[in-house]
Amino acid sequence: MANKLSKWFGEGESRTYAVKEASFEAYWGEMLYIVGPSGSGKTTLLSMLSGILRPNSGTVEVDGRDLWSLSDDEIADFRLNTIGFVFQDYHLFPRLTTAENVAIPLVLQKRSWKEALDAADRCLRIVGLADKAELAPNKLSGGEQQRIAIARAIVHQPRILVFDEPTASLDGETGRMIVSFVKENILTAERCLLIVTHDSRIFEYSDRIMGMEDGRITGLGQGAAYEAEA
Repeated sequence: MANKLSKWFGEGESRTYAVKEASFEAYWGEMLYIVGPSGSGKTTLLSMLSGILRPNSGTVEVDGRDLWSLSDDEIADFRLNTIGFVFQDYHLFPRLTTAENVAIPLVLQKRSWKEALDAADRCLRIVGLADKAELAPNKLSGGEQQRIAIARAIVHQPRILVFDEPTASLDGETGRMIVSFVKENILTAERCLLIVTHDSRIFEYSDRIMGMEDGRITGLGQGAAYEAEA
């Protein structure tokens, strides 16, 4: 997936690496965690993998295609059709209902409003919140808002889901419940989940854990094995 991927800022002696020659492969059907201290390059790496931030060197391959050799329009289409994003702070629109929030990716794909809302209702059923479709986000608990964000991330059926600190705004029990739900209901054999997290309480749900420090990959292994080495 990633081959010698690097991102730096500045030039010459002032050059600072956010990510340096990161190489690894993620697999369909797995939940891969990316962990490490703040400033270790996790979010920068995730941004390069998902078509948001262009690397200075290296490649990102998805199904044999080099993402960063595509045109800007093709990269935008990749983000819209292949990636689903779940953010730490949910990023829900307060003036829209939960169903309308979930429908947004399909509206961006220029689907009809009815088709988008019908698909949103189906995804709300998947996350167990069909009865909240007409509520504003501020009427929901933190765990419910995160499930709405997950419904929005899957409504266009992306193959790659990217989670940036999905449990940071949740208490421990709710965080574990959300990640357990994702593993059991959202992860499929045709989908890959990439999760940046500081939360060791959810390590048990990972398939593999990749450590980062100072922009470099420091380890990659099974969740239990990684925890034992840490």
